[in-house]
Amino acid sequence: METVGEPPSAAPDRSRWGRLHVLDWIAIGLAVVGALCVLTGLLPQRDAEATVRRIIPILVFLGTVVVLAELTAVAGVFDALAARVAITARGSYRMLFWLCVAFASVTTIALNLDTTAVLLTPVMIALARKLGVPPTPLAMTTVWLANTASLLLPVSNLTNILASDRIGLEPLPWAARMWWPQLVAIVITMLLLSWWYWRPARAGADPFVPPPPHVPPDPVLYRTALLACLLFVAGILAGVQIGLASGVAAAILVAGFAVRARRSLRPALVPWRLLVFVTGLFLVVQTIGRHGLDEVMGALIGGDPGAEGSLRAGAVGALFANVVNNLPAYVAGEAVIAPANHTQLLALLIGTNVGPLATPWASLATLIWYERCRAAGVAVPLGRFVVTSAVLAALATTATVAALLLTP
Repeated sequence: METVGEPPSAAPDRSRWGRLHVLDWIAIGLAVVGALCVLTGLLPQRDAEATVRRIIPILVFLGTVVVLAELTAVAGVFDALAARVAITARGSYRMLFWLCVAFASVTTIALNLDTTAVLLTPVMIALARKLGVPPTPLAMTTVWLANTASLLLPVSNLTNILASDRIGLEPLPWAARMWWPQLVAIVITMLLLSWWYWRPARAGADPFVPPPPHVPPDPVLYRTALLACLLFVAGILAGVQIGLASGVAAAILVAGFAVRARRSLRPALVPWRLLVFVTGLFLVVQTIGRHGLDEVMGALIGGDPGAEGSLRAGAVGALFANVVNNLPAYVAGEAVIAPANHTQLLALLIGTNVGPLATPWASLATLIWYERCRAAGVAVPLGRFVVTSAVLAALATTATVAALLLTP
């Protein structure tokens, strides 16, 4: 029974195989460089094997959670939630702001920041156009909260998975440690979003006419997708290994699509670019670390486990994330922080999660968001984006690290 149309990304995926995108070339280039590092001996084979073993659970999680998120979008869950957000706002622009913040935050926390960037960006832009309100405030809400709301659970960000493994915290103890820093980061993001983007666009957009409820193309697949997502989140909170939780949830949804919408299952659902990018990035960063980067990061971060060392770790993490990317910035910083300095490591994590906003390449989520905005015809002025995002990165990183230091 074919009741669901092609996934939103179907057309771009077909062209991807015919002509590689610049992001595809970056991923392939990183993988080639990483392989050359191993083949030339710059990175000893033993170290490379240890790195690959460490990231295999991450790759399994990434591959399955993206499939889960893509099929959830095809089933209409995101569209239905966006319509419900607009209906609940009852024509109030102010209420729409609060609900969009909650929508983006929950998606990031539960499904990770890349899901927010990949799937929520076009949904929010389409929602803005349907309501007749400017799309830029909703787009900026998506990208800022994709980064700043990615602290609460290990699944919210790749860096969280690495950090939780390093310090041995399960999801619930992790959330107990990070809930206050996460709340501070979201509140600061809300204040700056309201002041710089939502408030200036309010004239002429308040009130708006709410849309009708979204009718899923296949109610059975819609309910299956909801069930799979709820099982995924419940599994994470219950302490199930993240790759297993996402794999089981994705398998349930794939089985549903195999029965009711088989044409929607295509190889392009597997995020090969992201998997290749992460693998190559880890190998390259480890190689650079062995040849000087570790010494630089060690000098900048220092070994103080107290407040000064934590603030330095957060600042260095945010700076390096905006210069290169948040993932290598975290990996490089983690390598020079003593295993017992948990607070300093979490401060570094905050810098690489909350801070990578000032440049479009600072996180993969920001890069994907920028690409999706361009594809949707939404032009966010680069100068304004960089200035406002840099202010948010500086304020939120500092305040969130301070909140971490005040959390027992």
